[in-house]
Amino acid sequence: MASQATDSPRTVFFDLETTGLGSSCDIVQLAAVSGSHTLNLFMVPRCRMEPGASRVTGFRVRRHRLFLHRRPVLTNSLREALVSFITFLRMLGCPLLVGHNIRRFDCLVLARALDEFGLKAAFQTVAVGFLDSLPLARQLLKDRGIQSFKQENLVKTVLGVSYAAHNALADVQALQKLYWALSPTVSQIQQHTFSLDSLNTTTVKSARLPAQSDLCEHFQKAVKVTVDSSRNV
Repeated sequence: MASQATDSPRTVFFDLETTGLGSSCDIVQLAAVSGSHTLNLFMVPRCRMEPGASRVTGFRVRRHRLFLHRRPVLTNSLREALVSFITFLRMLGCPLLVGHNIRRFDCLVLARALDEFGLKAAFQTVAVGFLDSLPLARQLLKDRGIQSFKQENLVKTVLGVSYAAHNALADVQALQKLYWALSPTVSQIQQHTFSLDSLNTTTVKSARLPAQSDLCEHFQKAVKVTVDSSRNV
């Protein structure tokens, strides 16, 4: 596999867990990782969890509290989580966001949520774009005879390990390792990079856009980011 060029953009790997796969699903967990920096936030969804989604992810809502595998988790509002995500990306210097099969699902859900709270413009100033690792992996591994390009299977095939899939934090940590192993070139990265504006999304009524100082103040209250940046992804 070709070595990843040193001038490739810094990468942040992200994933969402949601109440289901429908167009009106809500975000339950948002996780991101870049080297040793991590973000992991939970939200009480505003719509019911689909039974299938609960079985796969382990999330359930009881009396307006969110449980993961029967244990309660601390939650933020969806707006608070999005603001924290934006500030996390700003602190990492306008990175490239990488996720698996995100163009068909995660990015659509994220764009809809950003539009709802009037945060899309702020978000677009802190991320250089998106990279979907699914078509990238298909390109890089086309001669390996792989039958399934689901992330869990790719991690097992390429890295030889299993992990707790369908937990957003575990998913992004595994994806980061997989991406490092695939080591795409700058040219290969550019082939699969896209922007939110390239997606076909429905815009909803926007809320007030917070000032940059509000974003930073909330982020520092909501999440702790490690300061060890010895590995620049």
